[in-house]
Amino acid sequence: MLDTARHQWDEGRRRLESEGEDTARSRHLLVLVDAVRDELRRRVGQTFTLAELARTYDGSEDWVRDVVVRSTPPRARAGIRDAALVQDAAFALYARGASDYAP
Repeated sequence: MLDTARHQWDEGRRRLESEGEDTARSRHLLVLVDAVRDELRRRVGQTFTLAELARTYDGSEDWVRDVVVRSTPPRARAGIRDAALVQDAAFALYARGASDYAP
């Protein structure tokens, strides 16, 4: 489970990075990633292992989508299609804080 989750997280991070550094789209995606990371802090805390994070990842689609919807202006709701990218990138970045993280 952890290996699969880390692969998905890394893929999301790569997709986020491929959006460029300073485009309107990349800035919007980063706002959404930050919102999901804030929610991860609330759900997981600041002291966690990768296995604990992977358990949180399992079944997180619904609450991530809720965070994305709350964080997306109504006129930009088409961005909700990026919820999976945002989810995976946020988990990839948050994983770096795990007590057992190794690149």
